[in-house]
Amino acid sequence: MRAEILAIGTELLLGNIVNTNAQYIAKRLADLGIDVYHQTVVGDNPKRLMEAYSAAFKRADLVITTGGLGPTKDDLTKEVAFDYFEKESVLHKDILEKIEEYFKKINRTMVESNKKQAYFPKDAIILHNNNGTAPGCIIEENNKTLIVLPGPPKEMKPMFEDYAVPHLMKYQDGVLASKVLRVIGIGESATAEIIEDIIESGKNPTVAPYAKEGEVILRITAKGKTEVEAKELIKPIEEEIRKRLGIAVYGEGETLLEEVIGKILVDNKLTISTAESCTGGLLAGKIINYPGISAVFKEGAITYSNEAKIKRIKVKKETLDKFGAVSSQVAAEMAAGIAKTSGTDIGISTTGIAGPEGGSDEKPVGLVYIGLYIKGEVKTKELNLVGNRQKIRNNAVLRAMEWLRRELLRGKVVTK
Repeated sequence: MRAEILAIGTELLLGNIVNTNAQYIAKRLADLGIDVYHQTVVGDNPKRLMEAYSAAFKRADLVITTGGLGPTKDDLTKEVAFDYFEKESVLHKDILEKIEEYFKKINRTMVESNKKQAYFPKDAIILHNNNGTAPGCIIEENNKTLIVLPGPPKEMKPMFEDYAVPHLMKYQDGVLASKVLRVIGIGESATAEIIEDIIESGKNPTVAPYAKEGEVILRITAKGKTEVEAKELIKPIEEEIRKRLGIAVYGEGETLLEEVIGKILVDNKLTISTAESCTGGLLAGKIINYPGISAVFKEGAITYSNEAKIKRIKVKKETLDKFGAVSSQVAAEMAAGIAKTSGTDIGISTTGIAGPEGGSDEKPVGLVYIGLYIKGEVKTKELNLVGNRQKIRNNAVLRAMEWLRRELLRGKVVTK
């Protein structure tokens, strides 16, 4: 099978964005035994895009596009592709509902133009986007295959790995098996550097890293005559990665961080309570996602005001007056206070400035303190986060949970 990669976006032609997508896809196609003979970059122009499709399909059996799936008028990748294949697009209501759910998740209002992203031909294979609003699709016609992917790498990579790779497996001789490792506390670049030799030298198995919502996903893929043989090839690579990354590997497959923490708490009968200011209950909400957590989760308090901190969790007025609500000292007293008043082994707290206003030179927007009380010992952590209000709050929760997990595993509390 011959493939061509078609990157779409005027910003790529102008050099405003580096085309890392093509590099990633080309390497992964090589891993799958699919030859790439051409890579093309074209701007957001319907005439030139149609010419690019025509040229690509004359040269290749498989064309993979990235970019141009947004809601604006110049996002034309799908529309021109549908015209090329002479296919009519229709509204897919289930896709529209998923887009609407995504906007609700990030606490934003969906505008009318986003409906454009839910239009596809009836016979298209829809590729769901769990990290953005733009779904992709696969169209197969006259022995030609088109795979349409979004432009942002954080959306493109998971979609390619989760949907495109399994679809392309049917063109393979033998059987492919994959193993996903989930990494947190180390960024994508740092992770890739630690296991760079494994990634670069890997032919079978291959290792593909990509970032996803504050963590890094490592997908190990092996090819064998049977599934058992392929899985055996994965084992030594997985062992070496776990050895190098250590505690940063928190799970595998579809495991979520809150599931890992919940299991540790329940298995070890460790009771926990939360006191939140800037995160407003998001931390408690994440922890109680784990089924059975009611056995150990006792209470979650949203102590947003100074009065609530004093009255409910016994933060000292003198501490607030001297250091301010956003301080390591207050975070420590919040964590200890909620644990003692709730009678739990663990207390965890958040206090910070989520913005967009309220920051200063001394305490800027994005400054967050986490307090952690574990059986009499209190620690605090300072975070300097970036992004909008919701992103800062979500990242604070993620970082708080990751710190809790590490402290539990490193300490003497966990016995199982």
